[in-house]
Amino acid sequence: MSEEKDIKTGEAGATAKKPSEKKRKRAITLGVVAAVIIVAGAGFWVWHEQPSFCNAICHAPQDPINETYDGVSGEAGFDKWGNPVEDMGDLLVVQHKEAADATCLSCHVPTIGQQVTEGMLWASGNYQYPLDERSLTDLNHYLQAEDESAFCMNDSCHNMTRDDLARATSSYGKRNPHVTEVKHTEMECSDCHKSHRQSVNACSRCHDDVKVPDGWLSAEEAAEITSAGFRY
Repeated sequence: MSEEKDIKTGEAGATAKKPSEKKRKRAITLGVVAAVIIVAGAGFWVWHEQPSFCNAICHAPQDPINETYDGVSGEAGFDKWGNPVEDMGDLLVVQHKEAADATCLSCHVPTIGQQVTEGMLWASGNYQYPLDERSLTDLNHYLQAEDESAFCMNDSCHNMTRDDLARATSSYGKRNPHVTEVKHTEMECSDCHKSHRQSVNACSRCHDDVKVPDGWLSAEEAAEITSAGFRY
């Protein structure tokens, strides 16, 4: 009788343990799922800032742009239009990547609303193709700032004023392009400073005796590249 009672008690105890085991397994499963979601989300967010994401999701003709980002200082390569570049370190995109670990979204900072709009345009096919070169005013649209120089000169990047910039290039003397009185009003920073191709000394378009910095192009050389019809 006593042995039979013990058996029944043992069975009852085993039955009582089963719900707790199920809860433990459920908690482990939920924990694993949550960890996978967090890791996947973190990985997606890192990828979200890389050129490969921009090309894979929205900007179909982005391959040449990706290749400029992958360039390495001291090595030859090609600019966004397919022109040979002796030293990829001459491109600002490579300089920013190597010096500041910059990614696409370090410079191109659309709002959530703008990203949603771009996603809808991509899904509908109602986007501009190919992507033409944008001026700094166009790019500054994402920052929604009135001053076109804010794209580069801001608290997160080049934290300086126009006066600071003028002093930094004071060696140009009377032709200092960053002095307000010298800078032609119809010109903007992107007329000279390029990211995915070699920068251009736009002053050489009119002034034959200006010095073209190493790694830059003269206005004439840049015009030859543009007239060749290269685009993204």
